[in-house]
Amino acid sequence: MLSAAISGFLLGASLIIAIGAQNAFILRQGLLRQHVFILSLICAASDALLIGLGVAGLGTLISQSPRLISVVTVGGALFLFAYAVIAFRRAMKPEVLQAAKNGEARLWPAVAACLAFTFLNPHVYLDTVVLLGSLSAAHEGQARLAYGIGAASASFVWFFGLGYGARLLEPVFARPAAWRVLDVLIGLVMAAIGLSLLSSLV
Repeated sequence: MLSAAISGFLLGASLIIAIGAQNAFILRQGLLRQHVFILSLICAASDALLIGLGVAGLGTLISQSPRLISVVTVGGALFLFAYAVIAFRRAMKPEVLQAAKNGEARLWPAVAACLAFTFLNPHVYLDTVVLLGSLSAAHEGQARLAYGIGAASASFVWFFGLGYGARLLEPVFARPAAWRVLDVLIGLVMAAIGLSLLSSLV
C-alpha cells in the first residue's frame, strides 16, 4: 500500500507542478495574501474529487465522450482568453495592483474565478480523471485506494505550499514593475493555454 501511495503522490505531483492557469492564479492570490486558504482548499479538494472519480472508473466514460470534451475545451479557452485580457489590462496600471494589496478583494468573485480555472480546463479532467484514473488500474483493493489518496495528497501539498510560499517573494513584488511583469506573464500563460486548447480540436 505504501508503494502505491508514493506512486500516486509522485505522479500527481508531476502533473500539477507546472505553469498553468490554476497555479498562476494561486500564485497571484498568495502574493496579495487574499483568501489564500479557501482558494488553495478549493483547488486541492477539487483535484481530490476528480482523482477519486477517476480511480472509481469515471475516466473511461469521459474518454469515450469526445463531444463533452469539445464543449468543455471551447468554454475553457474562451474563459482563459478573457482572463488574459484582464491580466494585460492590470499590467498597464501596476499602481492599481499596489493599492489592491492594501485592501481585501471580495471573496465570491475570487472563488468563482478559482472554480472556473479548475472545472473549465479540460486538461484537469484529462490529468486527474482520465490519466490518474486509468493508471490506478494497476492497483487493486486497498492499494488502489492508497494510490488515489497519495495522488490527492500531492495536490494539497502543492497548492497550499504555493499559496503560502508566494509571500516569500513579497520583497520582489514590492515594486509596481514586478507586478507588471507578473501580470504580463500570467496573460501570456492564459492565452497560450487557450490557444493550445483550441488547437487540440483542429
